[in-house]
Amino acid sequence: MSFAKAVEIVQGMPSDGEVQPSQDDKLKFYGLYKQATVGDVNTSRPGLFDLAGKYKWDAWNSNKGLSKEEAEQKYVEALIAILEKHSDNEDAKKWLEQLKSA
Repeated sequence: MSFAKAVEIVQGMPSDGEVQPSQDDKLKFYGLYKQATVGDVNTSRPGLFDLAGKYKWDAWNSNKGLSKEEAEQKYVEALIAILEKHSDNEDAKKWLEQLKSA
């Protein structure tokens, strides 16, 4: 299963579509993506007034120590879990097939 394909699917999900990751899911995807592509967090935590920045930094930092491969695998698994919850949806079925064939 392909991390690149999973990233493409997550980024391409229509914002008004039936299959939507929750805010927590989006943060999880962000943190795993950063861990897979950059490695351990390499910046200081944003300040008091940057709430979105702090949430994103915390999501990334929560994956500290994961290897690139582990982070990629967890990203794909998280997407599959969301898509399987919506297995009656045509888009979700299509995306699952694309992931499995990637």
